[in-house]
Amino acid sequence: MRDVLSDLLARWRSGETAGLGTVVRTFRSAPRPAGAAMVVAADGTVSGSVSGGCVEGAVYELATEVIGTGVPVLQRYGVSDDDAFEVGLTCGGTLDIFVEPVSQRTFDELAAVAEDIEAHRPVAIATVIAHPDPAWLGRRLVVRPDAAHGSLGSARADAAVADDARGLLDAGRSEVLTYGPDGQRRGEGMEVFVGSHAPRPRMLVFGAIDFAAAVAAQGSFLGYRVSVCDARPVFATPARFPTADEVIVDWPHRYLAAEVAAGAVDARTVICVLTHDPKFDVPLLEVALRLEVAYVGAMGSRRTHDDRLTRLREAGLTEAEIARLASPIGLDLGGRTPEETAVSIAAEIIARHWGGAGRPLTETDGPIHGETH
Repeated sequence: MRDVLSDLLARWRSGETAGLGTVVRTFRSAPRPAGAAMVVAADGTVSGSVSGGCVEGAVYELATEVIGTGVPVLQRYGVSDDDAFEVGLTCGGTLDIFVEPVSQRTFDELAAVAEDIEAHRPVAIATVIAHPDPAWLGRRLVVRPDAAHGSLGSARADAAVADDARGLLDAGRSEVLTYGPDGQRRGEGMEVFVGSHAPRPRMLVFGAIDFAAAVAAQGSFLGYRVSVCDARPVFATPARFPTADEVIVDWPHRYLAAEVAAGAVDARTVICVLTHDPKFDVPLLEVALRLEVAYVGAMGSRRTHDDRLTRLREAGLTEAEIARLASPIGLDLGGRTPEETAVSIAAEIIARHWGGAGRPLTETDGPIHGETH
């Protein structure tokens, strides 16, 4: 929902009712993940996407209908098959999409949720998408680490879902949970989609060089909260890094250690070391390679890389810790410019996150998007 939140909130503030379609469950090679959303306004304006184009028309029609009836609908779209689905995903996979009316009456906490997301505060939205009693459909619970607001229909259901939603929020996952009609953990009948809105993952870029500006732009484009750090104040200026969320003047290893101590680095964090200067990058990598983060990459020639490995071993890092380092940084795309290099770095980060091999799709078989469950 994050991608369409500003459009949805604008309709909400104006007093309109909009149709919100959200991917709540995927199977096999589905084109969009759970949480992807599309907003249809009463005037027919559309923002967002739930399938990359495959079933947008059908969801648009359903959302328009839901705006008029006020009744939420859970609809499944799958592989094109006239016997199985009226509208199919020609690219394969299966999507469950929940389409609901959103207004100040149906979602009175939307503005508060938007404030949490904008301020990087964790918040989850738990919505009933299936229940034996139609009156429960569309009811929601807004769950924060220390509080929950709203109700799904009973105190028992609220307590069970709030507890489970906090677990998903802590892990940064969105998924469908199943309960009995009154929130019984071992029952069936009620399905609740928990959309987790954890703070954006961080990209920490060290080295205020032209390549860093291009990497910061790529990181911002991919949805990271980007911080650029360099010990040299003449280079580390906001004007040189307009796409970064923050620019810090500090010694890289000291800044990273402080962020770790503050709990601001987690398993989703990616670290790009672009200084290729041993007095900066070796102390920094001593800290970075001992962290449980998603990615640590360092720029430099192969000669620089070999020298760096020697220095890291002399500093006491183990072979297992050194093996976490992506260096020379990026995939082999043949690029030369800072922008092309930044694309290769972003491509390596994406490949490591999803387990991609970085090969041309023409040389591979099987699902393009990988298996999702």
